[in-house]
Amino acid sequence: MALMTVPVIDVAAFLSGDAESKRKLAAEVNRACEDIGFWIMTGHGIERELCNELFRVNQEFFDLPVAEKLKCRIDTSRQRVVSFSSRRGYLPVASEAFSYSRLVHSPGDLRESFSLGPIDVPTDSYFHTETAQPHFAPNLWPERPAELKTLCLEYYRRMSRLSEVVARIFALALGLEENYFEDRMDKHTSALLIHHYPDQPDEPLPDQLRTGAHSDLGMFTILRTEDEHRPGGLEVRNRAGAWVEVPAIRNSFVMNIGDMMMRWTNDRWISTMHRVLNPPRARAVGNHRMSAPFFYYPNYDTVVECLPNCSSAGNPPKYPPVACGDYRMERISRVMNFARSRGAAVDETRPSAASSTER
Repeated sequence: MALMTVPVIDVAAFLSGDAESKRKLAAEVNRACEDIGFWIMTGHGIERELCNELFRVNQEFFDLPVAEKLKCRIDTSRQRVVSFSSRRGYLPVASEAFSYSRLVHSPGDLRESFSLGPIDVPTDSYFHTETAQPHFAPNLWPERPAELKTLCLEYYRRMSRLSEVVARIFALALGLEENYFEDRMDKHTSALLIHHYPDQPDEPLPDQLRTGAHSDLGMFTILRTEDEHRPGGLEVRNRAGAWVEVPAIRNSFVMNIGDMMMRWTNDRWISTMHRVLNPPRARAVGNHRMSAPFFYYPNYDTVVECLPNCSSAGNPPKYPPVACGDYRMERISRVMNFARSRGAAVDETRPSAASSTER
């Protein structure tokens, strides 16, 4: 029977290195990715204190006056597709709508964000070509809080290392060698976003959510949420078409695969629709929340094509091979064209819903 809710999987046994424990854990992850596309990771070894401090310091940033936050606003002075692929810095509330990633028009999501991309970028030419530029653009940092940059950099590094573990788990879950993805992600182009969902003293517009229904674009996402359960949280749509709540479990990460991984597995694994609800009107004040998704993207020149054991004579590859960076840019371009066709704001003064391909 297929999973109808999001399972909790303890990865501590995988980190211990026992072969049989790894095999059993990989089987659990495979089932979760085939059935619902989401799972909750515990036993990961990331300190709860680091995550709590990340939220605390970013909350200080979001509490600043809007005019000060806008000093760190995402640069929209460059060509549009490039600027949205290399989103860096601050985005105000309702500047984007994730529903656009599935070509559905809606009002802007009730969320503000701070974003950063790859850090510690080497001087090698690979990272500085015209093709590489959107993926390795410089990060933008606010003047205060002073410790925000240090915390974000440390968290990005820790998520990068955790992603290496996830990739090894995924490889075993797919029946591949454990290091299969290693040389495809050693120069990854991942993005860390800190989302703040403010209180809602005013009633949202029709079809306006904290985050509209969408699937993620990349290989996978590692999402950290606050430990406290508050109304207006993350929901996932299961294979029966029902929306189910993702529970808040202390010191855990919510894991999901993205469209790129679904394509890699020839639709064996599913990139699942999810959304963030508004709190009920009776509790719309005093229920702000924060989350930190780490969107994992492999090297921009990694070719995403059907994995060797995900096709057969009766199930041929569904998608042509495509470079990771090209796929990402094409998806962003497609959404931007949709935004323009619906008359959405894509001018140089306001970031549009077009960036919604990165949740």
